[in-house]
Amino acid sequence: METSFKSTPHSVKRWQLSGTDYEARSLQTRFSCWTPLNNKPGNLQLFEERIGLVLHWFDLWTDRQRKHLLHTLLTRCANSQLKYCRDLLIQTLPVTQVDFTAVLPRFLSLYVMSFLSPRDLCSAAQVSWHWKVLAEQDCLWAGRCTRRGWFLPYTPGEREFGAWKNHYVSCVSTLDWLTPREAAEWYGTLNQQSSGLTEEEEERRKERRIRQMIREKLQEEKRTSMRTRRAWGSYTKPGEARGRCSQTGTPTSGITFSSWPSLSWPLRTVESASLCLSLDQGQSVTAAQNLERVHTRPIRSLPTHSLTFNDISYLNPVFLLLVSNRIPAYELVLSGVKAGVIVVLYDHRGTLSALLAQVERAVFGQRAQRLGLLAPGGTEEIHLLHSCSLSERTLPTPDHREFWEKLCGWVAPTEEGGGVDIFSPLAASASGVALIQTLSALTGLKVWAPTGLATGSFQNIMSEWSDGSVCTELSNQQLAAPAHQYVCESILQGWCRQAQWMEEALVELRGRLGPQLQQVSLVARGRALGQFLWEKVCLEDLCVSKDLSVALTEGLTALTIEEEARPLEFLAIFLTRWSEQKEGGESSGEKKWRNIGVDNFSSAPHSSQICMMPEQPQMMLDWRGVAARELHHSECLYLSRLNAVLNVYQEPLTASLNSNRAILSYADIQIILSPVTQILELNRVFQADLQARLQQWGAEQCIGDVCVKLCSNLRVYTNYFNNYTTALSTIDKCRETKPGFRAFLKTADKTLATHMLSLQELLLCPVWRIQEYVTLLQALTLHTPPAHPDHTHLSSALNTLQQYRGFIHKLKSNSERDKLMEETQQMIQGCPNLSESNRQLIMTQDAALLRSPDQHIPDSLRTYEHVSDVGMFLFNDALVLTQRRVLHTPFTLAHRSTHTFLASVALASLTFREITHTPYVCHAFVLEGPCRSWVCATKRGEERSHFLSVLSSAIKTALKGHQ
Repeated sequence: METSFKSTPHSVKRWQLSGTDYEARSLQTRFSCWTPLNNKPGNLQLFEERIGLVLHWFDLWTDRQRKHLLHTLLTRCANSQLKYCRDLLIQTLPVTQVDFTAVLPRFLSLYVMSFLSPRDLCSAAQVSWHWKVLAEQDCLWAGRCTRRGWFLPYTPGEREFGAWKNHYVSCVSTLDWLTPREAAEWYGTLNQQSSGLTEEEEERRKERRIRQMIREKLQEEKRTSMRTRRAWGSYTKPGEARGRCSQTGTPTSGITFSSWPSLSWPLRTVESASLCLSLDQGQSVTAAQNLERVHTRPIRSLPTHSLTFNDISYLNPVFLLLVSNRIPAYELVLSGVKAGVIVVLYDHRGTLSALLAQVERAVFGQRAQRLGLLAPGGTEEIHLLHSCSLSERTLPTPDHREFWEKLCGWVAPTEEGGGVDIFSPLAASASGVALIQTLSALTGLKVWAPTGLATGSFQNIMSEWSDGSVCTELSNQQLAAPAHQYVCESILQGWCRQAQWMEEALVELRGRLGPQLQQVSLVARGRALGQFLWEKVCLEDLCVSKDLSVALTEGLTALTIEEEARPLEFLAIFLTRWSEQKEGGESSGEKKWRNIGVDNFSSAPHSSQICMMPEQPQMMLDWRGVAARELHHSECLYLSRLNAVLNVYQEPLTASLNSNRAILSYADIQIILSPVTQILELNRVFQADLQARLQQWGAEQCIGDVCVKLCSNLRVYTNYFNNYTTALSTIDKCRETKPGFRAFLKTADKTLATHMLSLQELLLCPVWRIQEYVTLLQALTLHTPPAHPDHTHLSSALNTLQQYRGFIHKLKSNSERDKLMEETQQMIQGCPNLSESNRQLIMTQDAALLRSPDQHIPDSLRTYEHVSDVGMFLFNDALVLTQRRVLHTPFTLAHRSTHTFLASVALASLTFREITHTPYVCHAFVLEGPCRSWVCATKRGEERSHFLSVLSSAIKTALKGHQ
């Protein structure tokens, strides 16, 4: 049975309004609301009119009537309307006072309470029961206890509450303290000493107190270590490794590079068959090896004040190798470093003073037998640093002279086999030979460099080496023996041939896993040492005798008084002489000790000294012929690669186009391969002319005119390089949009016919060939006498090719700069446009942004809080600061960083100052702009020194540009 809900006349008499009557039934209304269902505009108008009527009545009612209406309405509302009313009331009348522990999540409440002092936490626990539960959580008190060395002698149970707080209170309540009277007895008053003791008696009393304190500390440490011990390698404060290195005084060895802190390449002496295990970066345990012979001789005691570290001589000569991080695949070179070689991997973006300080820390007072330098460079100059090149023109400058004089001061003289080995083919050009001779005269050492008669990636290192003497005697040439003294021969050969190819993979690896390698290396070394000490040596089972305890106490007392910089060596010698003093007399001990000097050790032969080539019978060699044949041989290899482009790529693509089954269009083939065909035709003529001259080779034969003929047609190469970027982009576009071309490249690339190279790599061959032309022509010019008829043509061709090489380097640098700027622009979110003329990125640095609560406190007492992580992008004209966030990838060790634009400051208006280390902040500095300043801090002191030195140089350059 259906029920009709249509309105009736009597149901609307009370609500009649003007403009309505009973004839409105045809509009299909419901109940007595007179709301038409099929007339939305009329429905809306009627609803608005009724709201206005109700509000008019509401305004005329009293407060009591209004409350009664609101109560009636709220009781009739559904949950959704009540929630809306609640949100509206909260927005209109916000809460001004509320217990944050009742509103915030539990972990946020604990985080807020973590900033309170212990006294404030105890006061907070008295507010309420809920606050007491929060204020006595173990997470708030465990860190305060462990930082002071107060550890629980047991593990708290799961339901145990407030164990760490009770332990903290008990430890504080049992601290030793002195009353004013007791303090006066110990230390005296301001006006009068505690007794009339003489200075000597006071000194002895001070020594007795020190001995007593050492004994008590040793006993306490022993008891503590038996109860609990930390995980090895854990809880390392920032800068702790550096501090330990400076305190222990062990010789720094291995890689000392802030961008590579994760791996340690410790020094291996010739007498040691394995790497030295080190816990700190650049620190090794070679002191025991150096003192091994000292322990074998009878040593008597000397007075404590006469013990200095001049008595310790480092017995085994070492080799010092400087490696730039701009060298491709430098990790492979480091993996093949031989025993007894100290490697310094330095940042190419630094300064000469920073590099010198890094080398000084690595050498640590030792004398290097030879100095090796592996940095980017050519036949005329070495790109030692980003803004500092070493050449015949720049060497006489004061900065370079001071740098090389100090650096070579740590190298043994020439009479003892000392020298400098530069891994760049300087001996292949006249300018390079002049640089070698000038550097040799400045340092007083023989300087060796490759002759550059081997083409390829870095294969000139494997060629003959020369000391700069322009002659044709074999006695003045060496094979690759200098390079083999630093790096294993097999690894060096593999790196020389494959460095460029491995660099592509290693760049991605450094970017993704570089930060993780540091922590992984630290943990792995800590675990290894911990397992060795606690499972193999069993430290907890060792029993120290009374005599040894007394000897250690005396040694530590003497060490405290002397304040030596190398405590481990000091203690080792002290204990040895202590033992000898027990056996013999004081005077005989002094006599025997004085007889042990450096001369006793220097007479022993060392197998790590330089093994120079035995003198060969002098014979005259035709070095011009060697260079000319290398030029022809490398030209044949170059033509075979260009022929591969023609045979493997151009001919099949053209054949498919002619058979109406085109893989690429005619225009695309012309853009990609047509310039290669023109170069191939030019170099075939050049190769044929070279071959004809070599078949009739003699002392007066000339090939300079052939090279001049090639240089006159370099416009073919110019067209190729101008079209090179377009050709690569065309290959990438066609590979993505045309499946047939993608399948063709898959079958054609990296086959025997293409010399295991891809099409993109084959198109790079002309770039490499220009550099090889310059190197080989420099060798030819060097070994061609000025009176020879071929010298003029060779010099003319060499000058033309050098200028053309500069043109290629400019194209390459512009491409790299544009790519780096584009990547930086995409990396920084919300960053203004960075693509301006002549702007280039110098370096980036991660740091922490700090803030001081009170700016009126002196710097030495000012505390800072860590606000956020920032990234600093230093350009040649501005400094961009970004807010950095680190996002870790789940289930992996990798993570990535995101940057959001924060601020930018022009270098011309930027100043900076360092903040002195205090107990509250370290490695901090202030960047002051025209409107505001930023306080930043790096993780390590080396990072701050390096960044500020580069920033200072950039600011000076920017100011000169404005002037």
